[in-house]
Amino acid sequence: MKILAVDFGEARTGLACCDRTEFLASPVGIIYEKDFETCVKKVGYAATHELQVGLVVVGLPLNMDGSKGPRAELCDKFARALRALIPIPVETWDERRTTVEAHNYLNEMNVRGKRRKEVVDELAATIILESYLNYRRNQKANEPK
Repeated sequence: MKILAVDFGEARTGLACCDRTEFLASPVGIIYEKDFETCVKKVGYAATHELQVGLVVVGLPLNMDGSKGPRAELCDKFARALRALIPIPVETWDERRTTVEAHNYLNEMNVRGKRRKEVVDELAATIILESYLNYRRNQKANEPK
């Protein structure tokens, strides 16, 4: 099944999608939108019309102790609004440290300046999706046979 991962941001929202085999996660774009409702609609349109996915995973930036801060509450609100808008299941996924991982990767690749700002959100969405896909693979591997 194709799955869309969303790294929601107040100005830029990164998107990543996997192939139908759930093997390869790839960045698919950034939505530049500051209006919350408009961003929800744009992500919903991308999920249902452009990418035609079977599931949407919204990154949930929990605090290190697992609690929800203001940022996680906003992402949870985004997921609820998306659920109300589209007929596709929408889940949240713990994305602690994904942006840090994205910045570390970009440091290793020596990506700086404007280019860095352009790709960090897509990369964070890709890391969220890879983490979620690994979880799904482990769940399948641990199912009784």
